[in-house]
Amino acid sequence: MGRPKLLLPWGKTSVIGHLVQQWRGVGATQIAIVRAADDAKLSETCGELPCIINPAPERGMFSSIQCAAEWPKWNPSLKHWVIALGDQPHLREGTLQQLVAIATQHPNDICQPASSGRARHPVVLPKSAFERIPTTTAADLKAFLASAAEHRRMIEIDDPGLDLDIDTPEDYERAKKLAQID
Repeated sequence: MGRPKLLLPWGKTSVIGHLVQQWRGVGATQIAIVRAADDAKLSETCGELPCIINPAPERGMFSSIQCAAEWPKWNPSLKHWVIALGDQPHLREGTLQQLVAIATQHPNDICQPASSGRARHPVVLPKSAFERIPTTTAADLKAFLASAAEHRRMIEIDDPGLDLDIDTPEDYERAKKLAQID
């Protein structure tokens, strides 16, 4: 991509700026960013948002989730956590609203959107699941979610953005087109 995906322009802000606005818009009360130790530019861009440092990002996405689950500064009154990808600013607001509504109706379930029967992101975890992440033996998020299958609710949502992550410049252009961003 030539630069960090989260810092790419998105409308009048950046990808990360848009994601934060989106999640605040659907009721997120505490937001934190997980980043690599050497990604100080992201911290500068995020301003007042707390940044959780992943000292070993080469271990993959689940290591970032584990760092977040071990972070001691979460508001103790939180009942749900959202694992949101930084490369999906193109998801429809209605998709996020629907996911949050389902999680509210089913407070003990892991809620996850699906597209054509395939699990997608973001994932909403109840407190009980989030607190198990630091001690899990699961190798990755997929295995962790599979281990909680009896408490996992997949919601089929019609949003073509669920099938797209921004991994290439072409993906970025497709995502902007989906979101109707210039």
